[in-house]
Amino acid sequence: MLVLNRHPSGRHFLQIPGPSNVPDRVLRAIDHPTIDHRGPEFGELGRAVLAGMQDIFQTSGPVIIYPASGTGAWEAALVNTLSPGDRVLMAETGHFATLWRRLAARLGLEVQFLEGDWRHGVDPARIEAALRADPGIAAVCVVHNETSTGVTSDIPAVRAAIDRAGHGALLMVDTISSLGSIDYRHEEWRVDVSVSGSQKGLMLPPGLSFNAISARALARAEQARLPRAYWDWRDMLAVNEKGYFPYTPATNLLYGLHEAIAMLKAEGLPAVFARHQRHAEATRAAVRAWGLEILCQEANGHSPVLTTVMMPEGYSADRLRAVVLERFDMSLGQGLGKLADKVFRIGHLGHFNDLTLCGTLAGVEMGLSLLGVPHREGGMAAVMQRLARI
Repeated sequence: MLVLNRHPSGRHFLQIPGPSNVPDRVLRAIDHPTIDHRGPEFGELGRAVLAGMQDIFQTSGPVIIYPASGTGAWEAALVNTLSPGDRVLMAETGHFATLWRRLAARLGLEVQFLEGDWRHGVDPARIEAALRADPGIAAVCVVHNETSTGVTSDIPAVRAAIDRAGHGALLMVDTISSLGSIDYRHEEWRVDVSVSGSQKGLMLPPGLSFNAISARALARAEQARLPRAYWDWRDMLAVNEKGYFPYTPATNLLYGLHEAIAMLKAEGLPAVFARHQRHAEATRAAVRAWGLEILCQEANGHSPVLTTVMMPEGYSADRLRAVVLERFDMSLGQGLGKLADKVFRIGHLGHFNDLTLCGTLAGVEMGLSLLGVPHREGGMAAVMQRLARI
């Protein structure tokens, strides 16, 4: 008989793929007294986080920080560079790519949406073919790491496809669940606008979003005619140079961002990326040992920040998540859109180590047993063996 843990002790295991766990160091930084956002102390903070985010995006170009969710950064990328009726090319890699498409359509843009099966990343060949067929496309918008599916797309290959087509479309990339967790090079990969948010690899609560901008995107912004006010890059850039913002910023979240940047730099971005990769590989080893199916079907497309697991036919992913929450005080990610109740998502990103992963996967394995989901034993042995030798 299942006994519910009504009064759990210990810390809640937040193993959804964002918002991720916020380190105590970052929480303590956010707890600083609020300061005058027009004073000299804030100017120093503003300059530091703006420069630090250039390092995280791996760019020498400007990065803009909004007090907003990632959805705001999506909108900012579009309204600053495009005009009513412009045609944009997007690829269906999952739920969030679909939401970005819907937002673009609401802004009056004409969207060509390359349909996908949610188990593969962006196909560069299809991008190239669409661009060759339509020289008037103004932008290509893709999601780097699709949080709903656990599939990562090859952004340099997309850039190469645009180049082979000899096309002038801007390249816009959603890095909301990849920045600070997966190697991402805005400048080297010649991305025009990179979009991100604070609540995943940056290890902050939700509330900050980002646009990293190329010189081409800035030039395009001078001719763009979509309405913009709150999101206008020009207003931001006019005062960012001195560390300030054109409206009241999320001051205390910027304190947290400053600390998070320091943590990422202290570990070193290559080490951060390698850590996420080894945890993802260990998680997949456990899932395969259980005999369950991973949603992603591309060998090179498995996400380092989350693993999406398919439930056997006739079993409810939401029921499994409920059992794990009730019994072990652990949250797993739900299936979104067409994957609702069919999959669960294991987040392994941000402030995370080997023992946290072992605890997470032990909770999943015990949940499978409690719910009577058909699976093989040995997942935990597989993950421990994997972690011990990597």
